[in-house]
Amino acid sequence: MKPAASLAATLRVVALPAIAINAAVLWVLRDNLGNVGAGLHAPDWSLLARQGWVIQLHLLAALSALVVAMYMLSAAKGSRAHRVVGWASVVLMMTTALSSFFIRELDPGKLSWIHILSGWTAIAAPIGVWAARTHRVLLHQRFMTGIVVGGLVIAGGFSFLPGRLMWRVLFG
Repeated sequence: MKPAASLAATLRVVALPAIAINAAVLWVLRDNLGNVGAGLHAPDWSLLARQGWVIQLHLLAALSALVVAMYMLSAAKGSRAHRVVGWASVVLMMTTALSSFFIRELDPGKLSWIHILSGWTAIAAPIGVWAARTHRVLLHQRFMTGIVVGGLVIAGGFSFLPGRLMWRVLFG
């Protein structure tokens, strides 16, 4: 059993790349941000309440998976708690990925480019579980970290682009 990773190590692996990627996207869009009516205000939670159950499920699963993933990346590995919470994490990630296939707002009625990350998560999560069950620890770490970064951080960052629902909730 390995000792728990420090919070600093977890931040280095997940949070700093996420901040850098999202900051780069905002920097690229910097000239257009003023044109979308962005302004500081209290979040408009009523926008979420008016969405269909699939979007609400997707958001709840994604936010829950992010919280669980932060715990998983910083807690002791190989313990019983890691295995139990790990299963919950995989269920949340798969719920997030699979529910996204029913959300088709970017290109109405069709799957969009962002669904590539969902497809990858739906394939990578079972491979990560298999790797853990067969004691391929390094492969397990890589796959699970990859779905957290790609499936939650990067895809989550795209949900905050101007005009998207999360942008409207927080800035619109």
